[in-house]
Amino acid sequence: MGSLKNHILIAMPHLQDPYFSRAVVFIAEHTEEGAMGLIVNKPFEDPELKQLFTDVFEDKQSLLKVVPKVYFGGPVMIERGILLHSGNYNTEGTLSVTQDFGITSHKSILEDIADDKGPKQFKLMLGHAGWTSGQLEKEIEDGDWLLQETTIDFIFKTPSQAMWRLATGSFGVDIASTEGLGGLA
Repeated sequence: MGSLKNHILIAMPHLQDPYFSRAVVFIAEHTEEGAMGLIVNKPFEDPELKQLFTDVFEDKQSLLKVVPKVYFGGPVMIERGILLHSGNYNTEGTLSVTQDFGITSHKSILEDIADDKGPKQFKLMLGHAGWTSGQLEKEIEDGDWLLQETTIDFIFKTPSQAMWRLATGSFGVDIASTEGLGGLA
């Protein structure tokens, strides 16, 4: 299996893990040593999370511009903020995933966004998902995930609550309707 960078993992209905149920995961890194991804469709519902970022900004309007939503990126290092963003931005600590996507965890990106010098498209994540060598490939082989290439429009313009259904529906089957059916789910 080649690199899965720039692909999304789409959780199958039988995957009932509280972190990954109905998850859509953007794969940011995939090598022989393992994989790293970001769950892109699970915004935190707690408005108090924005309080975590108030020490970076004196101006509350800048804060709202930079942090419209905070997403649960995954259960690994949940205390760490990571921005998944359009690939046209590069700064200290930016990892270029593809020409369309980059990830940055340095706080200077938040300041650049507030000053209109940052990427125009981004999602702020807390935490990430990780797999050890061969683990993700085994989960795909076991049928836990569907795999699909993705686009910048899907990641940044599709409403979070619609991502899983749209991604599963792109295979031509309404997988969501199979939930609870013995042999398919």
